[in-house]
Amino acid sequence: MRRGEVTRKTAETEIELSLDLDGTGASKIATGVGFLDHMLELLSRHALIDLDVRAQGDTHVDFHHTTEDVGIALGQAVRQALGDMKGLTRYADVHMPMDETLTRVALDVSGRPFLVWRTEFAVPKIGEFDTELVREFFQAFASHAAVTLHVETLYGANAHHIAESCFKGLARCLKAALAIDPRAGDRLPSTKGRIGD
Repeated sequence: MRRGEVTRKTAETEIELSLDLDGTGASKIATGVGFLDHMLELLSRHALIDLDVRAQGDTHVDFHHTTEDVGIALGQAVRQALGDMKGLTRYADVHMPMDETLTRVALDVSGRPFLVWRTEFAVPKIGEFDTELVREFFQAFASHAAVTLHVETLYGANAHHIAESCFKGLARCLKAALAIDPRAGDRLPSTKGRIGD
């Protein structure tokens, strides 16, 4: 089974996260940050990844550390769950509509962490959540999952819709790229014979 489990404890946050890449999209999320919970629930549902997240953080300061550290833990758990990556599809891309918003997301499970972020928000907050933290989450995830990730919002007006299109786009890319291709057998999806170098 392709499962990952991460426990991360710092002076700022305590996180327990587990996932199953071959799940049904079931989730139990409690981070103390309502908007982040919502984004993780929809990521789980649309990626068909079972996800359990429990986080406690210094939310009396702000939501930065909790959001970033959950991104780190999620990336680490995905990387762990991928194992030897044999038979992996590896690449995926999607155009994700959300009402007036359209976001393009492309993913390469490359072993080389890189984020290209071309998404802007016209407002600084969605409720109490700082919109700049959406990028922080994606940066943390890409770095620790060791994936190459491109996110570009082509157009949009509503900040909630923009953020949601980014997370749903990532979810659909994960669903496709992390799938096992039955035609690939036990081969790695690389002519180098290895991923990450």
